[in-house]
Amino acid sequence: MNQNLSPEAEKLLIKFQTLQQQFQAVAIQKETFTVQKNEVSKALDELEKSDSGDVYKSVGPIIIKTEKAELTKDLKEKLETFDLRLKTLNSQEEKFKEKLKENQEEIQKALTAVAQVQEDTKKDEDKSIA
Repeated sequence: MNQNLSPEAEKLLIKFQTLQQQFQAVAIQKETFTVQKNEVSKALDELEKSDSGDVYKSVGPIIIKTEKAELTKDLKEKLETFDLRLKTLNSQEEKFKEKLKENQEEIQKALTAVAQVQEDTKKDEDKSIA
């Protein structure tokens, strides 16, 4: 890393980068689940508008006939699963935000300490030259 950083500051920066990567992974998962939830929600809305008792659903590469009530139940269960997963991801996201903020404050303190040491060293060098 940087030669001017203390080993502690370097460790904090590495920890911060790791936390950022984990935060980004959670954010991507959250976005993916949100898109999937919206798709299931739209499908459920369209299904409820349908007057037909028989509907079709995609299962892998094939489409099969199924009853409207069964498919409605399946889609509602999927929505519940997405809601639970999103709630968990929101919680994880908030924890990562807190950890990132705490880590950022620790880094700032470490960098301030390094800057102070460098400034004091420069003052001492200037005094010895004069």
